[in-house]
Amino acid sequence: MSDRDQPAIREFAIGRPGAGPYGITAGPDGALWLTLVHSGEIARLRATEEVADETTVWPLDSGECGPMVITTGPDGALWFTRSRDGRIGRIGPDGALTSFPLPAPDSGPYGITAGPDGALWCTLMNRDAIARITTEGEVTEFRLPVAGGFPSAVVAGPDEALWCTLNQGNAIGRLGFDGDTTVYPLPTPGAGPVGMTLGGDGALWFVELLAGRIGRITPDGRIQEFPLPDRTAKPHAIAADPAGGCWFTEWGTGRIGHIDTTGEIREHPLPTPSSEPHGIAVTADGTVWAALETGSVARLTP
Repeated sequence: MSDRDQPAIREFAIGRPGAGPYGITAGPDGALWLTLVHSGEIARLRATEEVADETTVWPLDSGECGPMVITTGPDGALWFTRSRDGRIGRIGPDGALTSFPLPAPDSGPYGITAGPDGALWCTLMNRDAIARITTEGEVTEFRLPVAGGFPSAVVAGPDEALWCTLNQGNAIGRLGFDGDTTVYPLPTPGAGPVGMTLGGDGALWFVELLAGRIGRITPDGRIQEFPLPDRTAKPHAIAADPAGGCWFTEWGTGRIGHIDTTGEIREHPLPTPSSEPHGIAVTADGTVWAALETGSVARLTP
């Protein structure tokens, strides 16, 4: 790729110093919503050129709750995991905040997604489980058959099931709505899968943090792995590209990468070295947004 073909990348500071932008998602209101993991806050910013002037931040009821992953719920609100106090948070478009306790305060909720059944589903890292939570706050837990598996990301698949990465179990899990569970071990030992997304090709794409690879699994369990040029890149989060393929963050090397459906990979360095990119979101117009834990949001315009 020539210099003139390189996408434009800009960074915008968000929150107070040390707030720690972590999770990011495109909301139903056309804005970007973020978790600020260190300060215990939720931020909303407008997805335009004037993004730096259009930021609102809401403090949560506990600055130590550790908000992590955020997603749009079936009710049009934003739902997020609170990893340090075992709660699931909800913020309405008007900024109204509520939260719901999980059965165990030390369950370590992390990934969250809206299911086709009208409920939210989240991973419980410390309980080897996936929880279902209704919009009224009713919680049901489903235990996974891998002890110490450390379930991380979770997404709704194309097959009426929930799919998750098992970070310490080195596997991908599938949970049907009937509670039936299947586990698919990864070919690469110690790969450490984290982020996951449903691709436009109907497969689940995921990142292997410790192996420096991007993975793909079809609903029938067939797995492919694609090595990154730099195996120390520590890919963290991944989001589907409306134009095909997926975008992902490289936490270890401060880059945003793209993989197409053939496995071709392109990487783009962020303006600020060691910016620790974590969450990633792609808006309908193809613009890519990444949360940088050092205190900014990056916008990449393909």
